[in-house]
Amino acid sequence: MIYPWQIDEWNRLQQLRAAWPHALLLHGQAGIGKLHFAQHVAQGLLCEAPQADGQPCGQCAACNWFVQGNHPDYRIVLPEALAAEAGFVAANGDEKADKADKADADDGKKTRAPSKEIRIEQVRALLDFCGVGSHRGGLRVVVLYPAEALNVAAANALLKTLEEPPAGVVFLMVSARIDRLLPTIISRCRQWPMPTPAPDAAAAWLAAQDIEDARALLAEAGGAPLAALALAHDENRALRDWTLQQLAAGRECDAFACGETLQKLPVPLVLGWLQRWLYDLLAQRTAGAPRYFPDATAALARCAQAADAGAFARFMRTVTRQRAVENHPLNARLVFEELFLGYRDLFA
Repeated sequence: MIYPWQIDEWNRLQQLRAAWPHALLLHGQAGIGKLHFAQHVAQGLLCEAPQADGQPCGQCAACNWFVQGNHPDYRIVLPEALAAEAGFVAANGDEKADKADKADADDGKKTRAPSKEIRIEQVRALLDFCGVGSHRGGLRVVVLYPAEALNVAAANALLKTLEEPPAGVVFLMVSARIDRLLPTIISRCRQWPMPTPAPDAAAAWLAAQDIEDARALLAEAGGAPLAALALAHDENRALRDWTLQQLAAGRECDAFACGETLQKLPVPLVLGWLQRWLYDLLAQRTAGAPRYFPDATAALARCAQAADAGAFARFMRTVTRQRAVENHPLNARLVFEELFLGYRDLFA
């Protein structure tokens, strides 16, 4: 089943049934359930006895195979790292690399780290799948997530297929950062924006999941209910709260304690906390209404009043530059010390 806030989008999407596009690009904010929606669309396209509204029946052989993850006319393509994290079984299409990794493991050597990109070997394996006829005489469906994870070589290889799509193949591409996709790929897809759910509907769904402080979590997640649900179960939440206390201290922020305490956390995670706080500082100063941390309005107002405007603008550029290299093998402790020292200087 799809999420409650996706029902209207599902009904609108059924208008395409008469002339289904060869490539559909579902894009929108992260954490609103786009991948789940794309998988449900894929099951509906492959279902052999769909309901009147296009919903899969859940009973036919095709639906059973889909749920079990072994439908012969369905493929899902994800980065290796994401596939391992999400529990998907997704072949990477690189048999030589697989054999080399196995040999290294047998020899006790360190194996290659799972890729965070969708690699050209995966796209080549996908093209082999597209070149084979349907096993069930219907469509063949490919879900590609996230589309912005395509590296340059993989994107160019996929582009050739999108330009001359094989008959009976449907691509469902999912993206939270459509701005990172090649314009040529975007131009060959039917774009379908996925809206962020209304706050009341999202909060009601979170409450049904037995989540306390649903509205506060939803605000911190930018209105994305699945991201809010993940925050509620985040094992780093205590460290996040401690970091916000340090940021709320303004000039009294202990940069070296931040480096020591946070050094084992991923750099992108801490940068996300910092960027949200900075956004709320700016929102508090200009509009008097923070977006991500409404419960910290008093601390934000105090910090916003004390911060130097010129120093704030320079520090924002520093954080943005750090975001560009956040996934590089950096010394996290030094990165955090430098960032929190820079933050403290806003109030000098």
